Amino acid sequence: MPTIALLNQAGDKVRDLVLNEEVFGIEPNQQVVYDVVNCQRAAMRQGTHDVKNRSEVSGGGKKPWRQKGTGRARQGSTRAPQWRGGGVVFGPTPRSYAFKLNKKVKQLGMKSALSYKVKNDKMVAVDTIVFDAKRTKDFIKFLANIKVEGKAMVVCARDEFNENAICSSRNVPGVVLVCCDNCAVYDMLCFDKLVITEKAVAYFEEVLK
Repeated sequence: MPTIALLNQAGDKVRDLVLNEEVFGIEPNQQVVYDVVNCQRAAMRQGTHDVKNRSEVSGGGKKPWRQKGTGRARQGSTRAPQWRGGGVVFGPTPRSYAFKLNKKVKQLGMKSALSYKVKNDKMVAVDTIVFDAKRTKDFIKFLANIKVEGKAMVVCARDEFNENAICSSRNVPGVVLVCCDNCAVYDMLCFDKLVITEKAVAYFEEVLK
């Protein structure tokens, strides 16, 4: 069973936290992580690109010349693709790039990301996150107490994800606070450190077992 030190907000060790081996102690599957990240990045694409086809460009209502007798090739519209100012053939149109992954694949991707953080000492566990007021300096002091520098992702439970915590963390550069039920593999891998509360650990162990 993987074990990690459980700290309080002052940075003192409370006890050793035993993690579920099926969630935090597996061998990370790189292919599955790639598939999950690729799926999440594809869903983030806006897909608003658009070109005008021959029915959308202006003009071209009249046949340029009669069908026969001119010696030239027959033409039906000056807005056909071969004409200057004509429509575009097979150009991009607005669409969604999202695709589906099986539930078990997404769960394995999350377990692989969590296990990678534990295996490489990139995860810090805290017992809870409580802030009395909306003060950025309190959140900075909290990170300094647990010795977390640089880019960090703080994952907490739903009841800990309150307005005081959100407002205290949102102005800290390189740090993001997310709720455990809204945590993505791609976001998790973008940050050097993962700070997770005890309730968030219990949430992941329940939904990913």
